[in-house]
Amino acid sequence: MSDTIPGKEQKPRRLGFLRLPLFRLLAINLAAGMAVAALLVGGLLALNPSGLRDLILADSSPGTALGLLLFGFVVTFGSAAMGTAIMATGLPRRADDAGPRGGLPRLVTQELNGGVPASSRQR
Repeated sequence: MSDTIPGKEQKPRRLGFLRLPLFRLLAINLAAGMAVAALLVGGLLALNPSGLRDLILADSSPGTALGLLLFGFVVTFGSAAMGTAIMATGLPRRADDAGPRGGLPRLVTQELNGGVPASSRQR
């Protein structure tokens, strides 16, 4: 017996995981991190600090050296962008945080034990 409804065609579910907000958030920030990594590697090659571009191009397989450099940058900046997005969206939001300071954390004083500090209490 089939689980499909007769008369209804099933569309192939490609990239169905991107419908989940968490995966979409991670994919978008991974792409942003990859773009930053590619820009930085391109900038390094354009500026040629300490002869890096000349060193890479003088190698017997410059594609491998460039690929390893780009891979390291993608892992670093992609994971940093994804981690930043997770930490920024994972913080709890309270309704009373929408004050004039834009919801920034603030220091609140609180009296404990009738105003007597815990260190000066006698046992």
